[in-house]
Amino acid sequence: MKTAHTLAATTATVVMTLAALTGGAAQAASGEKIGTVDTAFQWIGRDHDIIVEAYDDPAVQGVTCYVSRARVGGIKGTLGLAEDRAEASIACRQVGPIHVPAPLKQQEEVFSERMSILFKRLRIVRMVDAQRNTLVYLTYSEKLIDGSPQNSVTAVPVDRATAIPLRK
Repeated sequence: MKTAHTLAATTATVVMTLAALTGGAAQAASGEKIGTVDTAFQWIGRDHDIIVEAYDDPAVQGVTCYVSRARVGGIKGTLGLAEDRAEASIACRQVGPIHVPAPLKQQEEVFSERMSILFKRLRIVRMVDAQRNTLVYLTYSEKLIDGSPQNSVTAVPVDRATAIPLRK
């Protein structure tokens, strides 16, 4: 019979192994903070708030994604021990001339950021809609155990004169 300590150690080992295996899949990123809005006052620690961050697509020049998400406040939030809600919204826009220096995968995770100390990540996936010459971005949060169906999607149409090169 396994003890709680043994189970915790086994779970930690599984988490670290999964993190090591998936660590190189996406750019671990902390977006550039654009602003925050307080939603609930806390006497001690950080307030509950909504943060808006900008992420420049690392493979597509001229596209920036803006992501808003809730952050838990209080003492746990300040120490990084709280689990942020699995809700986010995304809007990606053309912010300059679009240039794709290297062929893109049809679907690729481009950003990943931790939302809790071990178990939850915010992910942004880029998909190429070749028929419409459009870049589609999906954001969702992933929880190690059960995931989250909450998501948000946005699209950036690319001028037909600028072909989106795809990897074969």
